[in-house]
Amino acid sequence: MLDWYVVENVCCFLAHLKKMNIEPIPVSVNFSRWHLHEENMPKHLAEVMDSHNLEHRLIVVEITESTMIQEEELMRKTAAQLHEYGFEFSVDDFGSGLSSLSMVADTLPDEIKIDKSLLKKNCEDESERVILESIFLFANRLNIRTVAEGVETKEQFAFLRTCNCNLIQGFYFDRPMPEDDFKQCLINRCIHMEEEDILQIQHKSATVNLLLQAIYMRYPLIIFGNLNRNSFYMMTYENFTSKSCPSTGTMDDLIEHGASTMHPEDRDRWKAMFCLENQLRLYKEGEKEFHMITRQMGDDGIYRKVETSNYFVKCQTTDEILVISLCNNFARGEEL
Repeated sequence: MLDWYVVENVCCFLAHLKKMNIEPIPVSVNFSRWHLHEENMPKHLAEVMDSHNLEHRLIVVEITESTMIQEEELMRKTAAQLHEYGFEFSVDDFGSGLSSLSMVADTLPDEIKIDKSLLKKNCEDESERVILESIFLFANRLNIRTVAEGVETKEQFAFLRTCNCNLIQGFYFDRPMPEDDFKQCLINRCIHMEEEDILQIQHKSATVNLLLQAIYMRYPLIIFGNLNRNSFYMMTYENFTSKSCPSTGTMDDLIEHGASTMHPEDRDRWKAMFCLENQLRLYKEGEKEFHMITRQMGDDGIYRKVETSNYFVKCQTTDEILVISLCNNFARGEEL
């Protein structure tokens, strides 16, 4: 079959690199759904590579997302066998329309290649960015390498560099080239690097993500409140003293919950300061911010000093009054 012809030629190329004392790099090879029906396909692949005295890690088996969905049982079996023989396998065209997260969880691929259709709006559309960020988040949590395919613009490149994408490929870097030219690139280690400062070309949303990372270093708990609607939602980080606070609801409920975790001597002044009526009054009197230090019980039952800083912001589109609360733990030496 044509695919095995490709495998043989790839092995010859990698073996040639070794003879020239050029460090070979892993090469991805596409395999069709018919290979899943082949008897002992992973074993056959191992035999071909062994005949060229090559490490199995040097070929990454690419299987399209659609094939994985169409051949679920065979895919699970083949994935296990590939890993048994020391091969990595990659899900190609991930996100092209048939994504199955359960299949990814079951087979745990070493890599997912994100389909270029997810970049069609040049990473300038909010929904597109949210989808991409979500893919990178779950892949990183599962220790799956991510590759963005079809990158052609500096806007795409800039955004992808800020959201933990492991590898980026596409015409932005190079076009397909003859074998001898590629060999010369390996000899010279010619890797295209962006000369322009990444901070100057990245999209606004990527800049916001970087800013949030910096803010979280100082304030592990951030609450967005709407004083007109008596509502809030919370952005919490891993190292805040208490993780039991509700993530959304009414401001009244949030204040009651906060008071319940305060030291008895701090509860009344906490409720008096943060109640809805007082915050609206402060805003109408021209206050832009206020701060309070209290003693709050953490999930471990220990009271610690916590600083809460509230900042008032008026929404330009609706005229509603918003409040942003930044909450900061004091050092462990400040335990009470």
